[in-house]
Amino acid sequence: MKRVYGKILGVIAGFILLRPNPILGALIGLLIGHALDADWFRSPRDNPYRVFGLTAEASDAELEQAYRRLISQYHPDRLAGAAPELRAQAERKAGEINAAWDRIQKLRRQGK
Repeated sequence: MKRVYGKILGVIAGFILLRPNPILGALIGLLIGHALDADWFRSPRDNPYRVFGLTAEASDAELEQAYRRLISQYHPDRLAGAAPELRAQAERKAGEINAAWDRIQKLRRQGK
């Protein structure tokens, strides 16, 4: 379900705050509410799906496939003989992938 609370509250606040021109206030409030509902102001780091290049509408199979592909690519054990800098980068990326996976699993359990 799409969020609409921001739009509703934005229209009401804009209508009240811009009393001389309530229609303009309601339209401005609607635009700001839409921006909040659509997460325009949210940091991209808050989106764990970004790590996998997917959206929240992705199926469990798509998500698992992306996870397995990325973790096999960046797993530090695959770079055992590589330079220490590359191994450290792989460890950071694998940690980011695992954290995103855990967060998505937690979000999906809460949603069901």
